Amino acid sequence: MEQRLRFSQRHPFLFGVLLIIMAVALVTGAMAIFRGLESGGFASERLGEVHVDGVIMDSASIVDYIRKLTDDDSIKGVLLRVNSPGGAVAPSQEIYEAVKNLAAKKPVVASFSTVAASGGYYAAAPCTKIFANPGTLTASIGVKVEFVTVRDALEKLGITPEVLTTGPFKASGSPLETLTDGQRMQLMSVIEDLHDQFVTDVASARGMKREQVEAVADGRAVTGRQALAYGLVDALGSRRNAIEDLKRLAGLEGPVPMESGPVVEEPLMQKLFGVTLPFDVLLPGLKISYQ
Repeated sequence: MEQRLRFSQRHPFLFGVLLIIMAVALVTGAMAIFRGLESGGFASERLGEVHVDGVIMDSASIVDYIRKLTDDDSIKGVLLRVNSPGGAVAPSQEIYEAVKNLAAKKPVVASFSTVAASGGYYAAAPCTKIFANPGTLTASIGVKVEFVTVRDALEKLGITPEVLTTGPFKASGSPLETLTDGQRMQLMSVIEDLHDQFVTDVASARGMKREQVEAVADGRAVTGRQALAYGLVDALGSRRNAIEDLKRLAGLEGPVPMESGPVVEEPLMQKLFGVTLPFDVLLPGLKISYQ
């Protein structure tokens, strides 16, 4: 009677490949579990950390991550780490609202790094508590509009630009036209309204009188130590100090795992050359910002 060979004997090469695949799967699974334990992915009580870095031009990833932490009952408190000079108006306001909603459910402590100015400060204003380093540059509460007019230069080259619009304000800020008095007044009304929103939101979030905020809302940047005297931050200290206070507010003790995000892809220029294009190069023309 012919002895039936086992699969491993009939297909030794295929059997070896299957063993390798199984081994890789086991190792990968074990590493995932280890990373989960290390990062606190399986812990019942954790802290979250939200990074607000660089010029604020889009808030989607940050706001989505804040909402994720807001809805996660295992996250007992959140650190908002800010290192931003500010940026576009609407994204700064969207982060402000997301932080405000988060702080209504669990403690949120801000930690200011090198700079947390203008829109960067705006985003952090609703935090339960704000820490700044003594040398942090912060505040810069104000709005600015930037644009370049090249009409005169073009005319010197014999080029006459023409801009057709359906209204007297449609070409406001066009590099091909010089501002009229009416256009300048209309742009100033926009700036003043955005400034009013900024001051109102900071006063509300910080529990300050509007006059207190207005006293320093002239665009000036201040140090962390000056900001403490003005009531714009609550304490001086490092990221570590902020984390320890967050643990206290969250009722946690000892080592606590922390989940950080959002994970943001580096721009191609950053990956290739280690640099990013200046804000002005990326967005030529009219620019309205909390910067």
